[in-house]
Amino acid sequence: MIAEIEKYIEIQNNIDQILKDSPFKISYIIEKTGIKKPTFFKKMKEKRFTSEELLSIAKVMEPVYRNETHEEILESLKRSEEDFRMGRTISHQELMKQARARLEQRKNEGRI
Repeated sequence: MIAEIEKYIEIQNNIDQILKDSPFKISYIIEKTGIKKPTFFKKMKEKRFTSEELLSIAKVMEPVYRNETHEEILESLKRSEEDFRMGRTISHQELMKQARARLEQRKNEGRI
């Protein structure tokens, strides 16, 4: 429990830098958390977000796509290895095309 509290304090003390280093625009985080802009910037400057506010910020910055267990991750890795052995792969060129499309979509959504 001590480690969790220490981590919380570290996040609270460094939230301004964490937000600045985030790939998300601060305006996007403000919009998604519902915290008023002046309040958000004041709390960021003073490092005085409540635990609930920090949780809502974290949910925006680190969306949970799946809560995978260790076993599910291992199974996913096994499927990936099998796909590779069976030749079910895509070229680097196709991968980059898909990545650029996702990046463009996020830009259009204002997430970066």
